[in-house]
Amino acid sequence: MINFPGSTRVGKRLPKEAFYKHLPLTPALKAKFVSDVDRIVVENSLTKSNLNLVKEAEIKEVMLLSITLKKQDFDGKIVEAIARQNPHKLIFLLCYEDNRQLAVYHGKLYRTDWVPEDKVRLSLSGDNLDAIWDDLLQQVAVHSEAALGQKGKTIDDQLKMQDEIDRLNKLIRKTETAAWKEQQPKKRFELYTRLQEYKKQLEEIING
Repeated sequence: MINFPGSTRVGKRLPKEAFYKHLPLTPALKAKFVSDVDRIVVENSLTKSNLNLVKEAEIKEVMLLSITLKKQDFDGKIVEAIARQNPHKLIFLLCYEDNRQLAVYHGKLYRTDWVPEDKVRLSLSGDNLDAIWDDLLQQVAVHSEAALGQKGKTIDDQLKMQDEIDRLNKLIRKTETAAWKEQQPKKRFELYTRLQEYKKQLEEIING
């Protein structure tokens, strides 16, 4: 459930042509925009006034955009292009049939797992839009307990830790697969040694 106040509701459909005609897209990405995206809707606009916030912030508006897709396996560069060219802070709700995925661009594209529509979660917390944005960013981009448990750390510090955890987990999976397939004992040992080093690095990051 996305629990945003009714005062923030917009519900305005945007013609997708307005995006792919004005965004600096390659011909290939423009074609994917046409083939992958069904519709784009501004669902919510979060501002100081419609949230009745007292504290000022550098961020003036955060928008929730829903993008209905024609296929689940879409090119994430479409979302990146929209985010990079928009002056507002954007949270994306990606929709394919009965499944939902949240996404946000912050230096790179972060995406949650696909979940059933009734399982998607996003809430507001913070006393100004800067704090609200950081919290939304955390909800979408930070998923490991170790990174979430970094009390007192900035969202960028948490994301850096999350990125490193994800990188090492990917290397561990890739190296485990290679080790299982390797037939030569010497190469298998080298892969096993490398695997143990990756696991050690991951353990050090998680446990400090």
